[in-house]
Amino acid sequence: MPVFYLVALMFPALSAFSQKYKNVEDTVKLNKEYVHVSNELADLQAKLTIAQNDLPGYQSKAKDANSDAANAASASSDQASKATNGNVSDAKSAKKKANKSYDEAKDSKSAQKKVNEQEDKISHYKHDIEKRQNRLSELDVIRSSIYAKIPTDSLPKTQQ
Repeated sequence: MPVFYLVALMFPALSAFSQKYKNVEDTVKLNKEYVHVSNELADLQAKLTIAQNDLPGYQSKAKDANSDAANAASASSDQASKATNGNVSDAKSAKKKANKSYDEAKDSKSAQKKVNEQEDKISHYKHDIEKRQNRLSELDVIRSSIYAKIPTDSLPKTQQ
């Protein structure tokens, strides 16, 4: 029974939304929105292209940072094993290498985070582009329905 009420409440909202542009006088507003949405779409497509072009650079940096972190961890481990049987200077060196390894690991994590953020940005742009394309399609349908209501006698004659 609650589903019925939800559906009953949705129908008036849908019809109100779809009735924004109804007649010929509304075509100016419709065209204005069409241009606005088209400009947003072009802007989003440009941003998407830039984000997609930047992604390989982020991925390369993340791969390099991961490799550096692995190398630093290996060197730190080797130095730590020397320090267990060595003297104080070996222990200090092991500590320095452990700190370097930790810093490299943080850099690797940060680089991977940037890659993930860039992929999320690309996904967001694609979603927004799809929404704008759908709105343009809706506006085309509305424009066609308005033009279909106009008597053909009132349309300007095209010269042939």
